[in-house]
Amino acid sequence: MDIQLMTDGGADIPQRLQDELDISIVPLYLHFEDAQFKTGLTMDLQRYYRKIKETNTLPSSAAPSPNDFYEAYKQIDPGTPILMLSLSKGLSSTYENAVAGKNMLLQEEPDRTIKVINTKTASCGIALLMHEASVKIRENYSFEELVNHIKERVEQTTSLFILKTLENLILGGRLDKFKGTLAKTLNIKLLMRGNEEGAIEVTEKVRGDKKSIRRFVEQIGEYTKNMEDKVITMTHCNDESRAKKVLSEIREKYPFKDAFLSETGPLISNYGGEGALVIAFFRDKP
Repeated sequence: MDIQLMTDGGADIPQRLQDELDISIVPLYLHFEDAQFKTGLTMDLQRYYRKIKETNTLPSSAAPSPNDFYEAYKQIDPGTPILMLSLSKGLSSTYENAVAGKNMLLQEEPDRTIKVINTKTASCGIALLMHEASVKIRENYSFEELVNHIKERVEQTTSLFILKTLENLILGGRLDKFKGTLAKTLNIKLLMRGNEEGAIEVTEKVRGDKKSIRRFVEQIGEYTKNMEDKVITMTHCNDESRAKKVLSEIREKYPFKDAFLSETGPLISNYGGEGALVIAFFRDKP
């Protein structure tokens, strides 16, 4: 059975996964003072970083509209079920708009099969769920079985973040300039995670880059003990050498079956800042 997988600009899909799955991606919007861009279409990473350096400002972001989703769904063959894995509802209105776009199309074409899932994650967390979906599609899961399985996996997805710099938090107004300057002076690094509602929360503040990376890697073992049959995904913000080094440390310590590495797109880069790392994996069932 053919199933169309779909997501939005809050996901960072590794090229090898995209080549295998032909995922349809609905872009998000980035608004600079002088122009609006669509992630992945009119704004690539090189242009994004160049624009920030030119303006010394971060763009604001906006979810795709219900009509954007309506148009994306409409492009898919009516006989093909669509599974849309949305950016966390705790981070954006993307999920609500994806559902609204689905309802718009179902009014016209009620025989369509479209399911929208709130992934409660972002970036490589969505890539992890996409990989899981591809495995189950190859195992000939029905559409209903696939939807139920991915819903279960959403609840097991662990997304961990580490920031190398606080510049983007300060520039974007999410961190007071005085506190940010103090944290930089003390070389404080933030460790964060996606919580049960899919929002991002700070879990630890660690002094020093090496210490924070060590703690970042250590955390994995607190969520899962059985890695042999699991995959880990990682994204980095404009620092591939740092990402490869940390991923190598992770794989030396933990025997994950496979690993996917890619770069964060403009949306996630906007929040993380250069050198930020995100990892995602499935934690053990209770």
